[in-house]
Amino acid sequence: MGVRQRPRADLGMKIVAVIQARTGSSRLPGKILLKALGQPLLALMLERVRAARQLDEVVVATTSPTADDAIRELARRLDVACVSGHPLDLLDRHLQAAQAAEADAVVKIPSDCPLIDPRVIDEVVGVYQRDADRYDFVSNLHPATWPDGNDVEVVSRGVLEEAHREAQRGYEREHTTPFVWDRPERYRLGNVTWRPGRDLSASHRLTLDYPEDFQLIARVFEALYQREQPAPFSVDDIVSYLDAHPDVGALNAAYRGSGWIDRHRHELRTTQRREPGTAATSTRPSPTEVVPS
Repeated sequence: MGVRQRPRADLGMKIVAVIQARTGSSRLPGKILLKALGQPLLALMLERVRAARQLDEVVVATTSPTADDAIRELARRLDVACVSGHPLDLLDRHLQAAQAAEADAVVKIPSDCPLIDPRVIDEVVGVYQRDADRYDFVSNLHPATWPDGNDVEVVSRGVLEEAHREAQRGYEREHTTPFVWDRPERYRLGNVTWRPGRDLSASHRLTLDYPEDFQLIARVFEALYQREQPAPFSVDDIVSYLDAHPDVGALNAAYRGSGWIDRHRHELRTTQRREPGTAATSTRPSPTEVVPS
């Protein structure tokens, strides 16, 4: 099946960020509602995401069970649109959000990235918009070079609809985009790398999955957050802080370089094998184009 033509950026493309969020984490239940600076991490994250200039709208995609009523209430209080769906079919939740917002493209950002830098969002989305006729999917994860926890994936609504119709495997439904990025022969893929020669994806972990992750994230917010600052603190600010405070950076060191892909590596064709502090090596050559930051 062919890829649907996407609108050209200069004709007006609506770009919508979808924040996938639920309280049912098995490793750290209710993690996105844990508080730093007296606020739920999801609220702090939404503040950061909404600071991105290349987004037209932000939608929270949560689950239907009553356990996530607190997320719906938080979104309502913060005046953020919210859709609800199946706990493990995030592909469907993202499509629901795209349809509700009438999006031309969706920016997938998981809620376990509360420290995400809005400048990184703008950079990845900017590549997608600037080269609207070249890409069906642009991310900064294939291969990853940014500090873990700055995950940005942009996919056209047409391609998202194709994935929704055709994806059959559980991990393709749960993780939304593998159906696309694991088919480089079918889709035009772009990847935004960090500065030339710099890769902190396995040495700096800013994502939220374990209690130790929360401890690090809370410390970063306590050290760097300023309510009246003109722009949110950056990923460079975070890296500088962690490098200057190795005791904080060491809090979650045991989990660096780990992720859901490790559980499905035998099923995927285009994954990168990585050891902390080393460059990624692909298990199969991929035509993904790397766009330097």
